[in-house]
Amino acid sequence: MPLPHPETQPEFFEDVVSKRLMAWIVDVVLISATTAVLTVFSLFTALFVLPLVFALVGFIYRWIGLTRHSATVGMRLMSVEFRKADGEDFGSGTAFLHTAGYYASVAVFPAQLVSIVMMLMSERRQGLTDTVLGTALLNMRTR
Repeated sequence: MPLPHPETQPEFFEDVVSKRLMAWIVDVVLISATTAVLTVFSLFTALFVLPLVFALVGFIYRWIGLTRHSATVGMRLMSVEFRKADGEDFGSGTAFLHTAGYYASVAVFPAQLVSIVMMLMSERRQGLTDTVLGTALLNMRTR
């Protein structure tokens, strides 16, 4: 079943942008906590490469969450999930590409701004990476 259409099924897209922001905040807190624990276990040597450790923990966290549930923990708490263009859950490959696209857009600040504007203005509330991959963040379907 393909992605729902915003005109015929607007309930899938309602409040998705604000839920995405709240999910991002939850995820950053969880990634930060995990990074802090790893830093302690490394006897604080991770402090020398802390941004790299934080980025690696975040990448793995997002990739695993999107692979297993098409959503991170924060997204699941906000009752949203990603779907591919055909309406199916993410697999490992799509989850990896989406996570890599997210990191690329964060690394290039103008791309992040473009992505945010796209989320606010596009019909399906898709960011830059979503548009490139043909994915969308939707309110969870009742299973």
